Amino acid sequence: MDSTKISAAGTGAPGTDSTESTARRYATGRQYELRRGDALAVVTELAAGLRLYSRGGVQLTETYGDAEIPPGAAGITLAPWANRVEDGVWYLDGEKQQLDITEVSRNNASHGLLRNAAYGLVDESQFSVTLEAVIFPQHGYPFLLRHRVRYELAEDLGLVVRQTLINDSQAPAPYVLGAHPYVRLGDVPSEELTITVGASTRLVTDDRLIPRSGEPVSGDFDLRGGRRVGGLDIDSAYTDLAFDGGIARHTLRAPDGRSVSLWQDENCSYVHVFLSTRFPGRAKAVALEPMTGPANAFNSGDGLRWLEPGEESGMSWGIGCEL
Repeated sequence: MDSTKISAAGTGAPGTDSTESTARRYATGRQYELRRGDALAVVTELAAGLRLYSRGGVQLTETYGDAEIPPGAAGITLAPWANRVEDGVWYLDGEKQQLDITEVSRNNASHGLLRNAAYGLVDESQFSVTLEAVIFPQHGYPFLLRHRVRYELAEDLGLVVRQTLINDSQAPAPYVLGAHPYVRLGDVPSEELTITVGASTRLVTDDRLIPRSGEPVSGDFDLRGGRRVGGLDIDSAYTDLAFDGGIARHTLRAPDGRSVSLWQDENCSYVHVFLSTRFPGRAKAVALEPMTGPANAFNSGDGLRWLEPGEESGMSWGIGCEL
């Protein structure tokens, strides 16, 4: 799919217009368009989401129409937790905390507190944009934080994303950060791609997708040597990632040798692989979700981190390609 045609048609990546009336044309609010050479990224006001990334007209992420919200959480950023909290319940100093149930079918609190939030503009340039939203104290999460997201088209690294959480509370606050991009390689059907994820441990979940144990990767879940997407059915988190120079990479490769990769830094030690058969217009779509912790970390403690008052912390990830 050609991203330039999408922009011209007004059904995918629109041009940037900062006026309020223009922002109202889009279900995801104001659209921030970044260009550098043959690279194009479109970032949304809603959830500080990545709506589109392409290189040389080759679409490298899944996208959606102007009047649509992100299908399957496509491209959104996640804070102060990623993935799920079982029953929306966790305990703070022995006191029960009840989050809103946002995944009704499985009775979980899903994808944090900013999925439906508008992010305000902090800084904007030709090659980058920084957005920020406030997490206000509320039932189930009595803390005041800011989630800041910076997108940059870097000359050497492709798309670089930095997510930062800042604790404005008077008490330590627990968190997990994450993002939910779907990666593709132009018009190549995703089921024809080979997926490689350098991870040696898979989290085993129950039927509500809550992790109950971990196990060494094996069979179809062992993606270290590369496996064809079309033969797989995976909705699992991985850890014990193979970091090289502080970076772990997960790659989709086409039969002709072209590839697209999602990378994440060492602050981000989990990745969730979701091969969806429900993404609109696609037989199969590939979500590669970098996370600092897995589902239900607020209860298991796995990957859970705490921010002291006035402290900030974050993670970096990005998308590169060989075309």
